[in-house]
Amino acid sequence: MTGQEFDRRGFLKSAVVVGAAAASAATIASPEVAQAEAPAAATPSAGPDAADYAFFNLDEAAFIEALVDHMIPADEVSPKGTDLGVNVYIDRALAGSWGKGDRLYMQGPWKQGAPSQGYQLPLTPAQLYRAGIAATNAHCLKAYGKTFDRIEGAQREEVLISLSTGKISFDNGLPVRVFWTTLYQTVIEGMFSDPIYGGNRNKAGWAIIGFPGIIAVHRDHVEQYRGKPFPTKPLGISDMS
Repeated sequence: MTGQEFDRRGFLKSAVVVGAAAASAATIASPEVAQAEAPAAATPSAGPDAADYAFFNLDEAAFIEALVDHMIPADEVSPKGTDLGVNVYIDRALAGSWGKGDRLYMQGPWKQGAPSQGYQLPLTPAQLYRAGIAATNAHCLKAYGKTFDRIEGAQREEVLISLSTGKISFDNGLPVRVFWTTLYQTVIEGMFSDPIYGGNRNKAGWAIIGFPGIIAVHRDHVEQYRGKPFPTKPLGISDMS
């Protein structure tokens, strides 16, 4: 990054360390937050991808679309985030077993743990996301008089930097850094996962980094194409079925 800018190069370079960042969060939301932020019934979005939303309600859909388009703007590198389907990927992940916390231990006790102990919240990922969006919008209303999707680009930049650095705190007690790292991780996944999951539409994310797709063995091509672009179009799961 240069200065305070959330530029594309910084976004891609920092993608590889997001897992480590998530482990560094130390604050834990109270069980009361978990009760207050239990998932509500989703309201379909009125946007062009309305049929694709299984989890987000109207306000959440507006937030996530503004977020992914700000973090992944359309330029000579790639389409914008919503055109890549990053918002759809996140929505499907939250509506599925990961979002419901099917593989998480959710019995407590809810105490502050060491970074090496991993995720320590009484919230499923879906509950964390929903509470985090609401808290971020509340912060934006207090600071700018508008929700995240309605503020200016420079203000969104300021909000995202504040989330990533933990410079703000949420009134509902939700740990800012845990929400940010989960949000950031899912944006990255939506950009680079197999298109069958809703994101990386037209394999545009793979094209950015020159990833050849799901073919497991490229040993014979390593020397032949060292230092040169690999000419074969990436292959996804659906291409092999």
